[in-house]
Amino acid sequence: MLKYGSPAPFRLESGIELPDFEIAYHTYGTLNENRDNVVWVCHALTANSDVADWWPHTVVEGGFLDPNRWFVVCANIIGSHYGTTGPLSINRATNEPYYNDFPAFTIRDMAKAHALLADALGICRIHALIGSSVGGFQAIEWAVEEPERFERLVLIATAAKASPWSIAIDETQRMAIFADSSYGQHDASAGAAGLAAARAIGLLTYRGTDGYNLTQQDAANGGMLPPDSHRACTYQRHQGDKLVKRFNAYSYVKILDAFDTHDAGRGRGGLAAALERIKAPTMVVGISTDIIFTPTEMLSLAAMIPHASYCEIESSFGHDGFLVEHEQLNRILKNFI
Repeated sequence: MLKYGSPAPFRLESGIELPDFEIAYHTYGTLNENRDNVVWVCHALTANSDVADWWPHTVVEGGFLDPNRWFVVCANIIGSHYGTTGPLSINRATNEPYYNDFPAFTIRDMAKAHALLADALGICRIHALIGSSVGGFQAIEWAVEEPERFERLVLIATAAKASPWSIAIDETQRMAIFADSSYGQHDASAGAAGLAAARAIGLLTYRGTDGYNLTQQDAANGGMLPPDSHRACTYQRHQGDKLVKRFNAYSYVKILDAFDTHDAGRGRGGLAAALERIKAPTMVVGISTDIIFTPTEMLSLAAMIPHASYCEIESSFGHDGFLVEHEQLNRILKNFI
């Protein structure tokens, strides 16, 4: 992991300034002499800047993020737990972590931070910008704000505006965290039980019925099981515990809050006018069983972006299909990129 420290305060869309601002990032491959082989990846909710860690079989020889060909960059988002300034960073005013006092930020702020890092790295043009899920939110914002910087745009299982359905999912997760009485304490582990529950709720929407029914069936002839020992039950608890070990509730809440601000048309004359600003040929990729960003919504997104094409991944794993169906993604994206 590398870090960039901004020499100046970082001004958020709200007008609040972060006096000390760092961005954590990873790179793979080598920037060529012409500086024209950059592929920039924007990551999703609880991922990090190490793309090879969370997106299997992509940063490999022959993959669409082949480091032998591309200089791949991924920056950790504002508010995250993985190195970029966020709730567990030190607040200069108090000399302790911000915790829940970390200021509100938006997807637009995330895109602004990406641009700041790109400028610091001397990257003027980006051959391809790729974003999935919340990463796609960032990619849309950045492509709308700086259309001349990008030669290709890839949007996977995402949207140009947070829908009431997706906001409701976020609110349900926040309710779980706020119901944990420890949330609000000045402790990095505060809200851990609520965070585990929130993750379990989120997973239901990431995988959907097909994904769970395919992978979480109880063993045949298992007899009458105690209520908490069904395979689906132990899976939910395991996934909640896994997130608690690597993330914190304060970052989770702040990023969910930012998710809900997403509207590429805000202050730009509406969605249609904003998306018309995108100049890069665009590939929009939907997932057949995604219940967060449905294929119908993805087709509508493609229709609003000039020079956009649409492809669909067939998967039983819902929204998480973009993490699982790497062979389909490679077939779709290698030629396009």
